Amino acid sequence: MSRESEADPAQRPALPGTLPEALRVELVAFRRDMHMHPELGNQEFRTTAAIKARLEKAGLKPRVLTIGTGLICDIGLEEGEPVSGVPILALRADIDALPIPDTKTECAYRSTVPDRAHACGHDVHTTVVLGAGLVLAELHRQGLLPRPVRLIFQPAEEVLPGGAADAIECGALDGVGRIIAVHCDPRVDAGIIGLREGAITSACDRLEITLDGPGGHTARPHLTTDLVTAAARVVTDVPALVARRVDTRAGLAVTWGRIESGHAPNVIPQHAELSGTVRSLDIEAWRQAPDIVVAAIDEVANLHRAKSEINYVRGVPPVVNDGAVAALLHEAMVARRGKDAVEGTEQSLGGEDFSWYLERVPGAMARLGVRPPGERTVRDLHQGDFDADEFAITVGVELFTAAALLDAATRDA
Repeated sequence: MSRESEADPAQRPALPGTLPEALRVELVAFRRDMHMHPELGNQEFRTTAAIKARLEKAGLKPRVLTIGTGLICDIGLEEGEPVSGVPILALRADIDALPIPDTKTECAYRSTVPDRAHACGHDVHTTVVLGAGLVLAELHRQGLLPRPVRLIFQPAEEVLPGGAADAIECGALDGVGRIIAVHCDPRVDAGIIGLREGAITSACDRLEITLDGPGGHTARPHLTTDLVTAAARVVTDVPALVARRVDTRAGLAVTWGRIESGHAPNVIPQHAELSGTVRSLDIEAWRQAPDIVVAAIDEVANLHRAKSEINYVRGVPPVVNDGAVAALLHEAMVARRGKDAVEGTEQSLGGEDFSWYLERVPGAMARLGVRPPGERTVRDLHQGDFDADEFAITVGVELFTAAALLDAATRDA
């Protein structure tokens, strides 16, 4: 599919707010600068300052969150003006990076910060919302923006339980009636978005366990707590027990990422550490997960006479797309780029703290294609060589601007 492939323009609504070429070039440069200077969650000071400066240059009045990073900016609503009877459409971006090295070898804009990389596409998300905001601000000046729009640039999405809670605490959802977002998808061609109604991501929690015993000689495991065996049984038995204590359709899964114990081959250690994640496709199973998982761990540890301490870190619920808002994104994408620019997508086991907004207001997230058309290399998020076809920036801006213009019509229908 060509990047510029579209259905007959005469069959689609004529909408203002296309992305000017000069702004497109500027946005690509902004994204590349952000890509070169990644910042971890709650440390995004440079990123916050860059976004704030560009919005202020456009005559807008962004407000930095009280936590020091991230910001909110209203369009079509004067500073201090109360929100009364005019529901705001919010566009959300996440601005933080990951603590992994950028392994791209032939890239002029690869990360300049050791062990830091925008390997999840947050630089693209941020640039899309910034670009949409600049286009919508111009439409507002022309009297063409029917309802207020709020830009939310949220910190710390990668830090459980996510910076969304801080943004909400700082008033990000005050007066908001709907909220939309995109997430880069390297399995989808640039120029296309993936959509689904209902759950599009999974719940995700973090699990940290310590096991302790008196230790001893490997010649006499029967006289002590065989701690390595106990840890191994926790690793293998707990996921199986958990899977049998909920409806299998809930997809409740425990997966380990780290196990560490011992220093010598002939010494039974006194201490072991394990950590991993708990994921669920179903929100009700997620709510029950802490009790189920902790009980399973205690059961296995006690069987092997190991003392356990469990730190169950609550993460995020699933992102559950509202049907009406998903339909709005579908209509917006078809209006801009034609019906072939939208495809269905499956529910992912990845977690996303956009879900916290959806616990408060209806909204939807679309998967934004970032794979160069024709490329068949299998790539994934959270890998050091991640990159995006920058045509996705244009597509994202078009999607959000069309959604903002169509939002009023769908509410008033």
